[in-house]
Amino acid sequence: MKLIFATNNQHKVTEMQQAVGNAFELVSLKDAGIDIDIPEPHDTLEANASEKSWTINKLYNVNCFSEDTGLETESLNGGPGVKSARYAGEDKSFERNIDKLLFKLSDIKNRNAKFRTVISLIINKREYLFEGICEGEIGKTPRGNNGFGYDAVFIPAGAVKTFAEMTLKEKELYSHRKKASDKMVSFLHKMTITL
Repeated sequence: MKLIFATNNQHKVTEMQQAVGNAFELVSLKDAGIDIDIPEPHDTLEANASEKSWTINKLYNVNCFSEDTGLETESLNGGPGVKSARYAGEDKSFERNIDKLLFKLSDIKNRNAKFRTVISLIINKREYLFEGICEGEIGKTPRGNNGFGYDAVFIPAGAVKTFAEMTLKEKELYSHRKKASDKMVSFLHKMTITL
């Protein structure tokens, strides 16, 4: 069973395919021959995820899903949140985003944070939302070379490694994206339609 994942982020495609396993074959926008960069203009993860999935559904009349993920830090009033990818500018630089986050937290003891993912799934013109949350904290310095985004400074609760120090299999034990995708896969298995 194939399902279009409305993203241009290959890191997310790889991680999500690992999360859903053999249940579904995920097709990225690039692999589907769809060349579009969908804006994320909204102030909630839910609205941005919906924007992306509905855009692809309406343009190409296909069942699809999208997701939006934010890093929410207690001491920064939930920031960077919905602006996580563009925290330090529109060029979406992982390194500069991390530098800005660490600078803002440099004199702060409370480094509690959470990753939150919201998936918007469109099936037969109906939308379904699924959420996954991973609690943790922000480390003092980047560690590890795996992953993307803020993975090098995020240490999930119960772990000693950052996400960037973990293998994909290790990351799955904590992953916000895995938790959200598990809910979506469970839902799809219960549906009687054929995608």
